This record gives sequence, structure tokens and C-alpha cells, in this order.
Amino acid sequence: MVDQGFSASEQESFRAGLSRFGDGRVTAVKGPIGRGKLPVMTHNIPLSPRPRPLHALADGRRRLMTAAQLRAHGVSAAETSEQCRPGGPWQQLLPNVVLLHPGPPTSDERLHAVLLYAARERTSGTAPGVPASVPVQPGGEHPPVPAYAEAMITGLAALTLHGFSAAPPLSALELIDVLVPRLRRLRTTGCARVVRTTALPTAVELTGVPVAPVARALADAVAELTDPGTVRRLLTEAVRGGHCEPAAVVRELNRARLLSRPHVVDAVDSLVAEGRALAEQRLYRMVREYALPEPVWNVGLRLPGGPHLGGVDAFWPEQAVALELDTRAHRQQEDDAARAEHARKREHLERLGITVVHLTPRKLRDCPEHEAAVVRTALMAAGDREPAAYVVVLPR
Repeated sequence: MVDQGFSASEQESFRAGLSRFGDGRVTAVKGPIGRGKLPVMTHNIPLSPRPRPLHALADGRRRLMTAAQLRAHGVSAAETSEQCRPGGPWQQLLPNVVLLHPGPPTSDERLHAVLLYAARERTSGTAPGVPASVPVQPGGEHPPVPAYAEAMITGLAALTLHGFSAAPPLSALELIDVLVPRLRRLRTTGCARVVRTTALPTAVELTGVPVAPVARALADAVAELTDPGTVRRLLTEAVRGGHCEPAAVVRELNRARLLSRPHVVDAVDSLVAEGRALAEQRLYRMVREYALPEPVWNVGLRLPGGPHLGGVDAFWPEQAVALELDTRAHRQQEDDAARAEHARKREHLERLGITVVHLTPRKLRDCPEHEAAVVRTALMAAGDREPAAYVVVLPR
């Protein structure tokens, strides 16, 4: 209890000293409510956090914070506006995203500013970009917590982060694409271009940044590009650099309804040709490295005096085993027709006693040893089957 006879300065010193010894449930001693009334001390309101000096907030590794994070550090909206005034020490880079220095942002700061702007706030009350509180696991390590909820970098910026030489450097990009769920209420503003999707893909973390997979990033980049050469270079690098298979790229382009654009169709033709050449090289390497019998390569089959049965990528005449690489990547309607034709050809060959082995470029790339075992098993089983019908082998 503060004695009523204390002077004003003595009461202030007493209140300050008492607040330092608070147990966490006492806020402070409130000043006089009116003439002749004693100060009041409460026990059910938590102590107000002591705000950090404003200059200390800008000493972090990434000098970028949201308005919610600043409020959590005791910086009011009025103080933030004052710091972000023209010529001030801070600047508002995007809505609710503050850069804590006056100079131009770095590429890393622009990336994280876009993510802070687009990320959904957590239900626990923490701001975007701030990991929620999680228990410590055995061994003293925290489980991984995603830094940004429902937001990832896509488009050209994502391709740059994936290491594409055909993509421009981040510093040259006026806009950075960010992928968010379709129902998010966000708008394109500043350096952030909002791209919406009905289903977010699984992000890849690169340099601490959530990034869309290559196929999705390519589709989002192509949607904004009109130069045929740039589109062709990006698609070709995706396959030649081993980032993804042509079929995955074409699926995303088809999903984005981009296959009606002539320059995209031309680029897809180059993409498919590039993918097939790489798949054939892997097939030749698999046969050599795993000591499979040498087949006849890239031939057509037909019945003597009868109809053409179709082409195959490899054929072992003595064992009546044919191998096909599935490098088809077309528009959806064309793909359905091609799939039906492929199924009919396979059924016809198998009715003639020819075993058809079906391989995909992705399996050849990821597990060639397993695919070689599949082919070897088919060759070894030839002796247990009925003799196949005689077919004529023609070069293609």
C-alpha cells in the first residue's frame, strides 16, 4: 500500500521499484484515479512486456517483420507508421510487411517479404513466418516447423532457385510469383504477384524458401511468357538438366490450359523429342551396364504377308520379348487416343505369344537396376512359354 502522504515523485519511485519485483501476475501500480484516491494494484492482469528498443529490432539477420510481429515486440501501429515515413529508417515493402532499413531490399528480403505477405496466419495466434511453439523431442531437437503456411514461390523466381540457367536472376525480376490456395483473399501488389491453385503441391525447400516443384513452376512461368525461344529453353532445360520428366511438365501445362497457345505447343514438341532422346540413351546404357543380351533396336513388327503390328524400341527375336518406352506426352484428348491404341497393340502382340515389357523414362532414370531385372526375367521365362508366332522384323 502506498502511503497517502508520499509526494508525487516518491510515489513514482515506489511504483517503479515495486514493478521490478512483480511475480508475473502484477501489472504495476496504477496512478491516482482521482483527487484523494489511493493508487490501485491488481493481481489478475499479466505484466506488460517491456518493448525492445526500435534500433534493436533491425539488428537481426533478416531485417524484415510483419505488423503483427512488430506489435508482439511492443511497437504500436502509430510507431510503425512514424518509422516508415518518407526518409525514415524503415519502409513498408508490402502491405503489413516492414523492411527495417531504408535502403533497397536484397533478393532474399524480397523473397521473404512476398512469403510474409502471402502466408496465412497460424491459428495459434503467431504471425506468418514465426514458428509455432512446439515441444522439444528426445535428444533436445525441435521437430521441423514450416516457416510459411499455404504459400510458396513459383514461376521464374522458383526456376531460378531450382538452378535454371535459362531463368533470369532474382534481382532482374520485377515481380515474384507466389502460389496460394484459390480461396485466399489476396491481391497482386508491389513485387508480389499472386497465383492461385485449387490444390497446393508439396513445396521443396531451397535456401530456406518454400518453392513449387519444377513442373508446376514451369507452368506458372510459361503462363506469363510470350517469347517462344524463352519457353523452349526453359522446357528443354527442365528435361536435359534432369529436373523432371516431359510427361510431368505436359500434365501441368494441360492443367493450366496452356496447350492451346501455338508457341507452347511448339516448345512441347521439342520437349518430347528431347525427353525421348534421353530415355533412349538410358535404355542403351542399361542394356550394356547390366549385361543384357543385345536386342535389335527400334524396329517394326508385322505378320508375314499380314498387317503391320506396330513399332517397338527393342526386340529379342529368339525370346519373343519386345520392349516399349512410354514417352508419350500430348494433349489430354490425344493422350487418351494414344493410350487406347497402345493398349490394342500390346494385346495383339501378346495374343501372338510376344511378351511386351513396358518401361517409363522416370523408372529408367531412378532405378535402372530394377528395370534390368524385369527385362532379364522376361527373357529367362521365354523357355517356359509356348512358341510365339513368326513375325517379320523391319527397321524403322
